[in-house]
Amino acid sequence: MKLFRQGVGVRALALAVLALGLMTLGNGGTTAAQVSIGISVNFAPPELPVYEQPLCPGEGYLWTPGYWAWDPDYGDYYWVPGTWVLAPQPGYLWTPPYWGWSGAAFVFHEGYWGPRVGFYGGINYGYGYTGRGYYGGRWERDRFYYNRNVNNVNVTQIHNVYNKTVVNNINVTRVSYNGGNGGIRERANRQEEQAARERHMGAVAVQQQHIQEARTDRALRASDNHGKPPIAATDRPGQFRGGNVVPAKVGKYNPPPNRGGGGNGGPPDNNRVENNRPDNRVDNHPNNRPNERPDSRVDNRPDRNDRPPNARGPESTSNRPTYVHPNEAPKANRPDRPPNSGNGKADQKYQQRTDNMYKKQEQERQNLQKQQDQQHARAEQQKANDARKQQMEKQHQQQTQKMEQRQQQQQQKMERQAPKPKPQPQPQQQPPKQQQQPKQQGGQHEKQP
Repeated sequence: MKLFRQGVGVRALALAVLALGLMTLGNGGTTAAQVSIGISVNFAPPELPVYEQPLCPGEGYLWTPGYWAWDPDYGDYYWVPGTWVLAPQPGYLWTPPYWGWSGAAFVFHEGYWGPRVGFYGGINYGYGYTGRGYYGGRWERDRFYYNRNVNNVNVTQIHNVYNKTVVNNINVTRVSYNGGNGGIRERANRQEEQAARERHMGAVAVQQQHIQEARTDRALRASDNHGKPPIAATDRPGQFRGGNVVPAKVGKYNPPPNRGGGGNGGPPDNNRVENNRPDNRVDNHPNNRPNERPDSRVDNRPDRNDRPPNARGPESTSNRPTYVHPNEAPKANRPDRPPNSGNGKADQKYQQRTDNMYKKQEQERQNLQKQQDQQHARAEQQKANDARKQQMEKQHQQQTQKMEQRQQQQQQKMERQAPKPKPQPQPQQQPPKQQQQPKQQGGQHEKQP
């Protein structure tokens, strides 16, 4: 059954979904304020995949779990990888989005930041999100303390941690939607309904860019990955390449009977739904930047780690694209083999200096990224206009470019200081043997033939 026919006006569509949202108050759903106007699907999203949580990149980052979103252009679900996001302000927690059955279709409920965690459908997203509340950490004044029992945290870098066992009595399945056939049977309690009505903000800029990056990646469509996305989680928003990308271990996908193979050649018309929200693709987004990245579809974009062949040192940046944020730029192309000049002591000392340089450069990247994330969050909190956001992105681009140039110069200088191989001793050359003169007969030289 299709909820909306094509051609339905925006006002009628909004009223219809609003009415369905109000109906859910008595059917185990949530408040209408959470309903995403215009996003509804006539078949359920896939199960949640199983994946490992990447290491927390730094203090102040909160885990936002992955979820299935809907792309109306392709008529298909796509996976938005879980990632660590810098909280927009101290004291704010993340309420994950979820899908809920309205009685006629599955309606998408947006996630949001706020002082309390609201209702997210009873979905067990893991890592502290058991289906009700959040047990992955807590705020104490301006610092966030991490529960090590459910978070992957490096305690040598982050010291504000504690240990508390989390027992999940809500939902131990991987079902990703509330209500309907086979869905989670949980209702919002009074505290969760109040959280939805309190002051809160939606996904911040880096989260929105993260969503659009996932939407344009064909490998994340359910019909392509069969419920087992190759990018299930990342350590930072939008960083879909590199060693910190985590693939799904287990996934399951049951396409509806009328999909006919799905996603590769465009969706069947009866699975396409109306989406009357403003187009929020990267090219039309308010946070659009003058130097936007190339199209990130898997079938036509180059791998960001596919760098020019240079295994011995840093490459030239003359032909590289311009990146706006440090987490978008590929990491340094380190030499794949240690130095071998023949002087073991000099080689070891040079290797230590090289490792320290790359370690400092990585810390510089992380610090700059955190600084820019904080500025993004502040701009969202202050509701900055488009002109101010574009100015901020231009400044971020200049900061990132200067950092890359500075680090490349450091790498080139280090390369020039590499120990020189010891000269190999040349073998001593023996003087050539003198040929014996032919014997003379009768005082005359023998004629040569």
